[in-house]
Amino acid sequence: MLKLEIVTPERKVLDTSVDTVTVPTASGEAGILPNHAPLVSALKPGVLTYSNGGSVERIAVAGGFVEVSGNKVSVLADEAETADEVSIEAARAEREAAEKGLASAINQPFEETEHLRDQLETANARLQIAGK
Repeated sequence: MLKLEIVTPERKVLDTSVDTVTVPTASGEAGILPNHAPLVSALKPGVLTYSNGGSVERIAVAGGFVEVSGNKVSVLADEAETADEVSIEAARAEREAAEKGLASAINQPFEETEHLRDQLETANARLQIAGK
């Protein structure tokens, strides 16, 4: 068993025991099982999944870090939302704004549009967990 804790600056989103966790890190998806090697990584916007007793749950996360130490997974995220908390209308508006911004910044340097790509990935993750 793993202890999974997800915290944002505003609140504790989750504190429970789980069988497995998959987190979107800066270098790709990281699957974490009990007795995982120590790990610290930046999070990228995406969907964190965890399973417990055969049931799989998903949370949209954006920004922050994940730390694995012993059998504890600590996620310190800038944003984290469960499917019940996602406003589909707001996520669609956020996605549309990011797409428009990227389309109008086609000739901008990669670094200057990174925030728009993160915004788009966050909106897509929110819509994905909401099932839309």
